[in-house]
Amino acid sequence: MTAASTTLRGVLVAFAAYAVFAFSDASIKALHGTVPSFQVAFTGAILSLAALPFIKGPGDSWLDIFRTTNRPLWLVRFAAGATGAIASIITFTKLPMAEAFCLLFLLPSFVTILSVIFLKEDVRWQRWAAVIVGFLGVLVVLRPGFRELSVGHLAATIGAIAAAIAIVILRKLGPAEKRLSLYGASLLGTLIVSGLLMLSQVVVPSLQQWLFLASYGLLGAAGNVMLMTAARLAPATLVATPQYSQMIWAIAFGYLFFNDSVDLPMALGIILIICSGLLTLIRERKRQVPLPAAVASGDAQSQIATTPVEGEAEAPMR
Repeated sequence: MTAASTTLRGVLVAFAAYAVFAFSDASIKALHGTVPSFQVAFTGAILSLAALPFIKGPGDSWLDIFRTTNRPLWLVRFAAGATGAIASIITFTKLPMAEAFCLLFLLPSFVTILSVIFLKEDVRWQRWAAVIVGFLGVLVVLRPGFRELSVGHLAATIGAIAAAIAIVILRKLGPAEKRLSLYGASLLGTLIVSGLLMLSQVVVPSLQQWLFLASYGLLGAAGNVMLMTAARLAPATLVATPQYSQMIWAIAFGYLFFNDSVDLPMALGIILIICSGLLTLIRERKRQVPLPAAVASGDAQSQIATTPVEGEAEAPMR
């Protein structure tokens, strides 16, 4: 098989992975808030354990889930994983899908800002321009002062910031940190935090609700495994870029199943936000740093899938 055909396979698998993530998020929306967010996050995290055998490397131990080269940063990822998962679930419960994606797609902009603050990265005008374009797009979508903002908008912003913190920590730890440890930090955070918080309000799901919960958790795990497969076949930029196809799924699901609509200002804002993200991805690729991957996975794990581990080249081409 030629390198070109292998790369094409990787890109196609990436498109399929982001579609799977979109179906996972639509499952949250389909619950219509009938199951508490903490319980949804806990159930999703339990089902996400299914991805662990695919993430475990040949020389890894299951205890590597708890091991780390930097415990304080591991604990921050622990907290960020829980926060991001719960916030994302609230976002898709409260907002139309396209609007939820618009705010979550601010992830690359938040990564840029946090990288300057905590990693002391040298950010040039091109990346700052992308950040400004992204925030302008959000202003066009939200139109503050002309429409009422809700807890869903706040949750989306918190979710994007939490995912950005997780990625900045990923960059700080570097490829020496095992992928199993990185995945374990966020997964354990979601399990423990949401498990404790849901104790005050637990409902017994109906059969249909169980199906949506299973769809959310298992599809999220499957998306991560597919994204990891794509990263082995194609360069990271080509794997990360198709994430914006999730917006197409969001608009389609919103229109067909949830009676959502997209007006002209929102369409313009979506275009600006996508342009901002693509500009950031191009700049990140030139700097050869871990790329922000899918932002819509409720378990906030998808950036792990395209991250090289120790001794592994980034997104190798065969």
